[in-house]
Order: sequence, then C-alpha cells, then structure tokens
Amino acid sequence: MSSDSIIDSLTAALNANPADVPLRLHLAGLLLDAGRPAEAIAHVGQALARNPADPQAQALMQRALGVGASSTATGAPAPDTSASAPATGPKAAAVPAGGTGATPEPPQPGGPPQPGGPGQPDGPSQQGDDPLAAYERELADVVPPRFSPAGDQPEPVTGDADRMFDVEVSTIRLGDVGGMTEVKERLELAFLGPLRNPELRKLYGKSLRGGLMLYGPPGCGKTFLAKAIAGEMGAKFISLSIVDVLDMWIGNSERNLHELFQTARRSAPCVLFLDEVDALGHKRSKVTSSGMRTIGNQLLAELDGVEGNNEGVFVLAATNTPWDVDPALRRPGRLDRVVLVLPPDAPARTSILEYHLRDRPIANIDVRRIVAATDDFSGADLAHLCESAAEYAMADSIRRGEVRMIEQRDFDRALKDVRPSTKPWFATARNVAMFANEGGVYDDLVGYLKRRKML
Repeated sequence: MSSDSIIDSLTAALNANPADVPLRLHLAGLLLDAGRPAEAIAHVGQALARNPADPQAQALMQRALGVGASSTATGAPAPDTSASAPATGPKAAAVPAGGTGATPEPPQPGGPPQPGGPGQPDGPSQQGDDPLAAYERELADVVPPRFSPAGDQPEPVTGDADRMFDVEVSTIRLGDVGGMTEVKERLELAFLGPLRNPELRKLYGKSLRGGLMLYGPPGCGKTFLAKAIAGEMGAKFISLSIVDVLDMWIGNSERNLHELFQTARRSAPCVLFLDEVDALGHKRSKVTSSGMRTIGNQLLAELDGVEGNNEGVFVLAATNTPWDVDPALRRPGRLDRVVLVLPPDAPARTSILEYHLRDRPIANIDVRRIVAATDDFSGADLAHLCESAAEYAMADSIRRGEVRMIEQRDFDRALKDVRPSTKPWFATARNVAMFANEGGVYDDLVGYLKRRKML
C-alpha cells in the first residue's frame, strides 16, 4: 500500500474519532515524511491545543516548522518522500533516518530547539524564549491561543490615553430650589443676567467668565444649587472632586486637572463645579506635600486661563471650610465672589418637606408645626427626618400586622432623635467671624450670627 493510501485511511479513521491524539500524531509524522508539512502542522497544532506539554507533539511541531522553513527558503516544494524512500539532502537532517512516524528527541525545557541542518533555520524560538510561546506566535492563524483574557479583565490603559469626564445637561432650575432669595439674587447679578442679555453685556463690557465660591454648613444644598444654575443657563455641567484629580504618578494629577478644564472649555457655555475646593486649593502655607502644592498652583493657572480661554466657563466652588481655602483663589479674576449658603428658611423647609413626602403615604401631617420645630435644620437633616418618621410608621405596621399611614406622631417621635447637624459648624464659624474676618470676607456670616444672637 502506498503512503498516500495509508494517509487517506488514517485520515478517515481520525475523522471518525477526532479525540485520538496518538493517531493524530502518527498521521502528522506520515505527512511530514510525505513532504506535506502544512497539513502536519494543523494536526500537531490540534494536539498541542489539547495538551501543550506533550513532548511528542512539541518535537513534531519543531520538525514540521523546520521542514516548512527549508522548503520556503529554497523556493521549491519539499521532495516527495515515503516510508520506502530514505530522506536525502537538506531534509535528511530534519527527518530522522529510520522510517515512517519516527519521533525525534524532545527539546530540553527552557532551551532552544535543535537546529534543522545546513541552510535550515533554528526554528521559531530564540535563545531564552519559551518554545510554546514561539509556536503560538508562529501558528496564530492556525491554532487558537492556549489562554484568552477573562471577560471581566480590564483593558490596559496607556499613559497617553485621554481621560473621559462626564458632561451633564442639568434639568434642574432655580425655581426648584426652595428659598435662598439672597443667593439667587447674587447669582442673577453675576451670571444669569449677563447671559440672558448679550447686547447689554457687550455694551457694558461684562465678561462671560468668572468664579463664585459657595460656603456654608454641610447639607444645605450647595451642589443642588450649582446644578440649578447650570440648568437655568442652559449650560453643560461638570462636577470636579479630588478623586477626579489625584493620581499616584508624578505630574498626572496636574494633567488630570488641566484636562478637566479643557473639557469645560470645549463644552462652553459650561458650569464647572469644584466640590470641596478646600481639598484642592488648601492654604499653601499649611501644605507640607510638594505634590499638593503643585496641584494648587495648577488650579490657579487654570482659573487665570493661562493655558486656555475661559470665556463661557463659569467656575462654581463649594466648601464647608472657606477659612482653609488659599487666599490666592479668592482674588479678583478667580473665585472673586463669595456667597454664604445658610440652612433653609421657613419657606424653603416647607418645600423640602413636601418634596420628600410627595410619594409617601401620609395623613394629618401638620407641616407648619414641623417647620417651626426644625430651625437650623439643613436640607439633608430634613430628608433624614422624613426617613426616620417613615421608619417608625413602617415598624408599627409590621408589629400590628396592618398597614397605616405616616402620621404627625411619627414626626414628633423622630424630632426627639434627629438633631440639626449645622450646630457644630456654626460653633466653629463663630470663632472665625470673631477673630479671622480680615477684609470683611465673612460679613454675611457675622450678620447672620448677630441676627440669631449667636455673636
């Protein structure tokens, strides 16, 4: 029987049992003897896919690659040899004498494959390279890789990749903000009026750039107010916090800050909201970290528009501790306007309570009584009060086995537990107003404390 007939018979047997690896490797050896290395490579590749450490498959792959390279280098097809015809010439060094299906010695672990012979390359692996990795590269179009990345594995990020920042379109308007009449008037004067009247703005030479710092007790709606300003102006909204800026690598934090401002400039008109600005722009005289000092310097440069035109970019900053903000940030041309955001007044507290109760089952709620009992409560405190009253009503419903509405008694009970969170802030602010009001920066705060007889 001729070698082609044997190969055809073995191929038919392999098609009937594809999992028979010894038969597949035997067929690959016959294909190599017959001068058909491409077909042999396909069979050996499937064997390696099942067991990459199979020494016989590795040796056959090395041999097949050597034969293929030799044929390509000479520019002529490999000679047709069979079991009855001994190998001669350059191929003799690649095909071991002794017959069909013979297997050469496996390569040593970690060492390079043995050279094929005169005029024949040493194979795909170089000194010090992993033979399996070399085979995998050589057979990338024939055999699938042994390992593939997990579906949840993040793609590597290069140092030159641009960061993407969320640019929001706010649907909140100033009408959605309860109370804060004085704050709204100040914002109308600084931003909204000039934007709505472009001809008058041009006549009076009013710029569409500027900065404003909101300060006050935590939970009083500074972030909500910033979104309302963006919605009122029909401008884009970008919120920036220290998490968006800080990076472990030197120089990347400054780069992140610059890219945030560049995104705002490309999205103009845009409101760029610097949340907790005291973290980024802390007093440099009290900063011991050189990295934080350079971030502060970069923030000053961006506010000045040194590296780009800030026309149409409105910078709103918010902080609970304005006395920790570097004075250079508050000079004219940067955050030159400072607005005090106080706890909501009675009309604002009414609006906030109605907002948080609108989707809850309530009955016989005396809103005016609750408003009178929640002086100095922040917006967050009022939301917590409504949540606590709902918890008491739900617990009572579970205990009694029947659902009941949220009633005034639940609020009376909640008022005994919930206290205004603004008191500690005012205790600190009182000391600042008394001893650190240089230049009258905190005159609004002093006036409020005097009206409340806290100063």
